[in-house]
Amino acid sequence: MKLNLKRPLAFFDLEATGINVASDRIVEISILKAMPNGEELIKTAKIRPLIPIPLASSLIHGIYDEDVKDSPTFKDIAQELVEFFADADLAGYNSNKFDIPMLLEEFLRVGIHFEIEHRKFVDVQNIFHQMEQRTLKAAYQFYCGKDIINAHSAEADIRATYEVLLAQINKYDGKNYEDKQGLISQPVKNDVDALHVFTNLNKPVDFAGRLVFNEDDLPAFNFGKHKGKTVFQVFEEEPSYYSWMMNGDFPLYTKNRLDHFWQAHKNKKNEERLAKKPVEVLQKPVIKVEKPIEASPANEDMLQMLANKFKKA
Repeated sequence: MKLNLKRPLAFFDLEATGINVASDRIVEISILKAMPNGEELIKTAKIRPLIPIPLASSLIHGIYDEDVKDSPTFKDIAQELVEFFADADLAGYNSNKFDIPMLLEEFLRVGIHFEIEHRKFVDVQNIFHQMEQRTLKAAYQFYCGKDIINAHSAEADIRATYEVLLAQINKYDGKNYEDKQGLISQPVKNDVDALHVFTNLNKPVDFAGRLVFNEDDLPAFNFGKHKGKTVFQVFEEEPSYYSWMMNGDFPLYTKNRLDHFWQAHKNKKNEERLAKKPVEVLQKPVIKVEKPIEASPANEDMLQMLANKFKKA
């Protein structure tokens, strides 16, 4: 079957130096761009990460420092990637928690804008975990009846992910799903908008999952001592928490989103402060003009006193 697409859907997979979104770097990226007309475009590139690749990571994906020593850095190909993704929605396996936040982190690190606000996100792992609870290898075997050849290479993994999504749509189209509230729906269908909703049930704000939208669609913390509280509530109770996060080891995109809400909070407080400030009525100062003392006319006695004074002198 073919995906019912209104716009391109870019499946992508990253291999990296590790799994820490804030500190690790991409060493390989592969993108399979499914077009509405059925065409498939593939772009794969190895990337020099500018930090050593740990042996533990190399043993998993098979990419060593020697393999990327002559490869371009992320900055070298960032604009090329922006143009390849263009107006595509994004899809991947565990992409909401790892691939998308790591990609955003790399773009922010090199100062290249990657528009994210108006894209849809389809995380194939979320469909799988919510329907079957398995891994990519098991998913490929379960849905497609095949084993992944050259597993943990970006292109092999993303090809498998693409095929798994097609098989999931075929398998679950019309099948009921019961959520935690007991509501029954048929969420897996050949429609990217519906898949976006189903694979983003936690409504992340920053993809890393530190911030999520609560039931009232307000941004809230999803970790630590303030878990469950809205960011605006914490800004009121403990404004220093904002500074702690901005100076801490958190992904740049998490900080970007947090700062966005902090600025909105400050603007609202300023507006409230101005609304409460009394309006001062300016009045013209009253200038009191003293009435001049009128001189009394000279009389005979006064003239005589003056004459006597000058005679004595």
